[in-house]
Amino acid sequence: MTAGRRRSIHLEGLEHGAPIPSGAVVGNMVFSSAISGRDPHTGKAPADPDEQAAQMFRNLRRFMEAAGGTPEDIGHLTLYLKEDKYRDAVNKVWLAMFPDAASRPARHAVKAEMRADVLFQVEVIAVLER
Repeated sequence: MTAGRRRSIHLEGLEHGAPIPSGAVVGNMVFSSAISGRDPHTGKAPADPDEQAAQMFRNLRRFMEAAGGTPEDIGHLTLYLKEDKYRDAVNKVWLAMFPDAASRPARHAVKAEMRADVLFQVEVIAVLER
């Protein structure tokens, strides 16, 4: 960690190809860059929406662990969808990760252009316990 207050998070296999980290921790706050369903071993997103959604949430869990937390620390999630029809694939894994309706992060979904084979991606804001 550098002398600054901010610590960048880099996830091996999920680099953006730009000088942008996967996210950053400032104090007890966590902010992600876009997290997609790309497989960190192949660099490709699965063609099947259900598989891509499952991989995206595995990547999200990995990101939160690298930040020093868990998905339980997420307060807000923004979901970007290539097409609205992919919402169901994401919701299946969303409900598995956040099964308690009384303890889910806030979520906002928007339709957006995605690169290549990416069908959806997320960004999160989380608060770590210190």
